[in-house]
Amino acid sequence: MTQSPLVNREIHLASRPTGEPVLGNFALVESAIPEPGEGQLLVRNTWMSVDPYMRGRMNAGTGSYIPPFELGAPLSGGATGTVVASRADAIPVGTTVLHQLGWREYSVVDAATVMPIDVSLAPAPAYLGVLGMPGLTAYAGLVEVAPVAEGDVVFISGAAGAVGSVAGQIARQLGASRVIGSAGGPEKAKKLVEDFGFDAAIDYRAGSLADQLAQAAPEGIDVYFDNVGGDHLEAAITAMRPGGRIAMCGAISQYNATEPTPGPRNLALAIGKQLTLRGLLVGSYYHLAPEYARLAGGWLASGALRAEETVLDGIERAPEAFLGMMRGANTGKMLVRLDG
Repeated sequence: MTQSPLVNREIHLASRPTGEPVLGNFALVESAIPEPGEGQLLVRNTWMSVDPYMRGRMNAGTGSYIPPFELGAPLSGGATGTVVASRADAIPVGTTVLHQLGWREYSVVDAATVMPIDVSLAPAPAYLGVLGMPGLTAYAGLVEVAPVAEGDVVFISGAAGAVGSVAGQIARQLGASRVIGSAGGPEKAKKLVEDFGFDAAIDYRAGSLADQLAQAAPEGIDVYFDNVGGDHLEAAITAMRPGGRIAMCGAISQYNATEPTPGPRNLALAIGKQLTLRGLLVGSYYHLAPEYARLAGGWLASGALRAEETVLDGIERAPEAFLGMMRGANTGKMLVRLDG
């Protein structure tokens, strides 16, 4: 497809998925580049994010905690870009901003809804990952939802992903004595230990998850950061010590389910162990953002926090990036570069 400088390309939701999404659920659509109104900005997007929560928004009705995407309209999500036209004095042309109207090459956004970012401190993609929503999610989960105390043993599922890879490193900074992560495949498991500093890694495809967790944490775990649900949550409940805390951040194992999924068969253990299982929505923890930005910036500068990204180029590959992320094809944050 030949692209004109006057044409905007965007990804629409063409149909609602049943079970696992496929490329046919998405459509690449050309439209005129919009003009900003009073108090608005025209942003040329340079990076966009794909995230697990978007799967729930592809369903009709109230299956997600935020409204569903509209059929035949662009999807949305985190993006960074450069302001190329401004009708808001506070944000001039040339400013790099973070906003929530991704899945398109050009976005018109209300100036009040964007956050200018300093790309001299960190590259723009970092604000969609380690310094952005995924990083803050990991931090909030481990300081407020399931607080890590000095000497705790911490288990993290989905540990090679955008949130999990940061959570493991933050747990170490908060004083955890042992950090264990699970990921799919031997290469990811190896990366958890060698690159992200985990003490032990479980390849959940390589045998019994419960047995591997028992071997990695023979005396049990104190904190579980759950990105997966299902068998991971069940194994963690078995392994929890009395008074253990669980941050329920995601349940990617069941996002494509077409029937109700069973809960953990051992949930009654939470009573005798006096466990805390608490849901986590990052939108409730933005008050921690300044504190996290200050700490994360220092950790990044010192090398105590490492960020990794998996990048696909071109708006036309955004659906591929999303499907790959849902299948675990990424290490760290899955991103789409739009200015390549």
